[in-house]
This record gives sequence, structure tokens and C-alpha cells, in this order.
Amino acid sequence: MADIKTVGVLGCGLMGSGIAQVAAAAGYRTVVRDVSDELNARGRKKIEGSLAKFVEKGKLPADERDALLGRLTFTTSVGELKPCDVVIEAVTEDLDVKNELWTELDGLCGAHTIFASNTSSLTIAAMAAATKRADRFVGLHFFNPVPLMKLVEVVRTVTTSPATFDRAMAFAASLGKEPIAAKDNSGFIVNLLLVPYLLDAIRALEHGVGSVPDIDKGMVLGCGYPMGPFTLLDFVGLDTTHKIAEIMFGEYRDARYAPPPLLKRMVLAGMYGRKSGRGFYDYATTPPAVCDLGL
Repeated sequence: MADIKTVGVLGCGLMGSGIAQVAAAAGYRTVVRDVSDELNARGRKKIEGSLAKFVEKGKLPADERDALLGRLTFTTSVGELKPCDVVIEAVTEDLDVKNELWTELDGLCGAHTIFASNTSSLTIAAMAAATKRADRFVGLHFFNPVPLMKLVEVVRTVTTSPATFDRAMAFAASLGKEPIAAKDNSGFIVNLLLVPYLLDAIRALEHGVGSVPDIDKGMVLGCGYPMGPFTLLDFVGLDTTHKIAEIMFGEYRDARYAPPPLLKRMVLAGMYGRKSGRGFYDYATTPPAVCDLGL
């Protein structure tokens, strides 16, 4: 986009590093901010690893990879995001943490700067209200892994201006993504439909409807899904799913979004899925073995 030249990314974790990678790949100067040099180094390593796979498969020339990395700047200072034309937040799903950052940035960035959150469950209006630019605030919800997933939900609040929404849609498209318009309800479109499905799979397991591998196989072969619900839960992270479910249940007070007891117990036990090595499957073996959950 002609009017967007510099992109800021708050957070350099799994989602933030992916967003930074696609922004830099689209030709934007990209400034990534996290709270420590160690976290920034981890994020850069994730990006380098992702790009190495593209180069190895012949999908990205080595010189383009080097140019992409040259467009990335990592910092621990929020102030370094001051000149950005759009700032995308991808920090922990904690409204207070997010709004502290938005309030600080609101006093730093120019009037033209669009603020966008990658939240998957909080409402955008709850963040826009912490700033004096509610008309220039949108949701840009990317999907994991960001470099491969084409979808971006562009979320418009009751205060987002038409011009801002149009800029956000065009910006998402400029990243090589397929943007879809979503209203500002908790979960937007995808998670509003996906989270109850994942939680229902856990409830079905609790009720003895089927085993972990049989429920997974049933949804893959019966519905044509690329992976079953338990494989997907382990991929997303059980702790992440639990947090999203709690936020959505708090918003809607609908039993469909209430975290099942088994999910709570697994999160308490540190069984987060792939990230911790164990969830519904044990990733210490190849192929992963089904974990004994005492059911």
C-alpha cells in the first residue's frame, strides 16, 4: 500500500514473529518490539527457520531471504514504533497488558497510524476505548502458522471509520492474504464456530463417545478436515484454548464456551500439547502416542 511503508509488531512470539515475517516479505520495513533481547532473538530465530524451509523448497531465492531479513528491526523500546503507519499487537490475551501498551502508543504515534490487534477472543472495542483513536482501530486476526495460512479476519468496531476499515482490508491483501470482514464479537467468525467444536470433542471423550484417535479419524475421514480436533487442540495449545474459552464464556455466558473439566485438569498438569511435549498425544515418540488421561 502506498500510504503504509513501516509496520510495527508488538510481540515476537509465535504469532508476532509470523506477522513480522509476512510484513517484511511484502516489502514493508518492519519494527518488532518485545520485552527482552532474549525474546527478540527467539523470534528472529523462528523467522530464520521458517525462511530456511522456503529457500530449501525453492520457494524463496536466498537473496530475497536476505533482503527480507534486512527489512526487520528488533527492539525492546515501545518508542521505536512511533514512526509506524500501522501497529499490530500480538501479545498475551490479557486486556490490561494490551491496553497499557495501546495507551502508551496512542501518545507516541501520529494521527495517521492505524492500531490493530491480533486478539482471537477479546473484543476490539475494549482496546479502542483505551485510546483517543477509536475510529482508527481495527482487528487483524491472523492464523497460525501465519506465513502459510491465507486468512485474515478484519474486524470493524462500532467506531471504526469506513476509511480505516478499507485501509486495513487493502493492507491485509497486500500481505498476500485473503481478508474477510468480521463484526466485533468475541471470537469473530472462525473461533465463534471453532471453539465450541473443539470443546464438544473433549466432552465427547469425557462421555466415552469414542477414543482420541477414533474421534480424530472420524472427523478427518468423515468430514474431510485436515486434522482431527485433538490433533488441532495440541497444535493450538490447550492452555491457549482454555484461555480463549474462558474469555468467550465470560462474554456470552453460553455453556458451549465453558471449558470442560478435562481441559482444566490437563492445563493444570502442564499438558499443553505440542509446545510442552504432551497433550492428548505424547510427542516423545514418532508417531505420537495417545496419552493415558485416566478416563
